[in-house]
Amino acid sequence: MNRALAALTFGALLTLVIGVVASGESLSSLVLGAVFTALATAGFSWVRARDQLAWSLGYVVVQLPVAFVVFSLNSGVAATLLLVVLVSQCVLLRLPIAVTVVVIGLVPFVHLGMSWGEGLREGLGILVAAVFAAIVTELLQREQRARVELAEAHEQLRDYAAQAERLATVQERNRVARDIHDGLGHSLTVVQMQVKAARAVLPTDTAKADEILAKAQDQSEAALAEVRRSVRTLREPRETPPLPDVLQALAELTSAAGVTTRVAISGEQRPLPDETREALFRAAQEGLTNVRKHARATRADLVLDYADTAVRLAVRDDGAGSASAPASGFGLVGLRERAEHLGGRLSVESAPGAGYTLSMEVPG
Repeated sequence: MNRALAALTFGALLTLVIGVVASGESLSSLVLGAVFTALATAGFSWVRARDQLAWSLGYVVVQLPVAFVVFSLNSGVAATLLLVVLVSQCVLLRLPIAVTVVVIGLVPFVHLGMSWGEGLREGLGILVAAVFAAIVTELLQREQRARVELAEAHEQLRDYAAQAERLATVQERNRVARDIHDGLGHSLTVVQMQVKAARAVLPTDTAKADEILAKAQDQSEAALAEVRRSVRTLREPRETPPLPDVLQALAELTSAAGVTTRVAISGEQRPLPDETREALFRAAQEGLTNVRKHARATRADLVLDYADTAVRLAVRDDGAGSASAPASGFGLVGLRERAEHLGGRLSVESAPGAGYTLSMEVPG
C-alpha cells in the first residue's frame, strides 16, 4: 500500500511538472508539489514507523495546507491526486476516525473560489473521491491484517500439530512399555520360576522336572505369541477372548507355578471395551506376578465384579503382607496410568499376616 501511494504521488508530481512546462503556470506550485511529494514518501514512512499520534497529527497539519496551496495555484488533476493521497495516508496512520472525517470534510473547500454551482459540482466530486479513497484504504488495511492473523494462526496450528504428534509419540511409547512389562515380563517371570522349580527337583525326580520344563516351554511359546500379537496390533486390531476366559487361563498358569489360584466372578457378565478389558487383564497379570515373586503365598484369589456402572478386579493372596505399601515399580505405574486413562483408580492394600490386595476399578 505504501508503494502504491508513493507511485501515485510521484505520478501526481509528474503531471504537475508537465502542466507547468506546457502551460507556463506558476513554478511555486511545482516547488510545493515537490515538498509534498518528499514529505508523502520519506516523511510519511518515518512518521508511520514512529506510530505516535502526535507525529501523525503533525504530519497531517503540515501536508493539508501544502496540498490546498498547490490546488489554489494549479487546480488540476495533479493537485486533486495529492489530496486523495493525503486522505489515504490518514487511514494508514490509524488516526482517530473523527480526524479522518474532518480531513475528508475539508477537502471540498479547495473549490471555495469558484462560482456557487461549479464549486458545488467540483466539491461533491472530490468529496466522493476522498470518501472512496478512505474506504478502499481501510478495506486494504483490514485485508492485510487478516493475512497476518491468518499466517500467525497457521503457525500456531503447526505448533499445535507438532505438540500433538510429540504427545502421541510419548503416549504410544508408554503404552508399548506397559505392554512389554505386563505381557512379556509376566511370561518370562513364570518361565524363570518354572526353570528354578525344575532344577530343584531334577536330582530326585526327573519326571517331575521334565513336566515342569514342558510347562516352561509352553509358557515361553505363549510369550513369543504375545510378542507377535503386540506387533500385529500395531498394524491391525486383534480379536480377544472374553475376560473371564483369559482370567481362568491366567489362574491355571499361576496354579501350575505353585500358587493355587481361584477365579470368582459376580454380577451379570457383559462385553467390555478393548481398553477396559486389557486394563483389567493386565491388573490380574501384574497382581499374580507379584504374588509369585514377593508374597510368599500358597493361595491367591482373582475376583471379578460386574457392578452397574463399573467393573472391579481384585487380586488377593494369603502371604506375609506388610505394614507399608509396596514400592511403585514399573508394573504398578503402568497399571495406574491405564486406570487413570479410563477414568478409574488402582489401589494396593496390605497388612502384616494378611497378604496383599491389588484392586482396579474402571467404568464399564
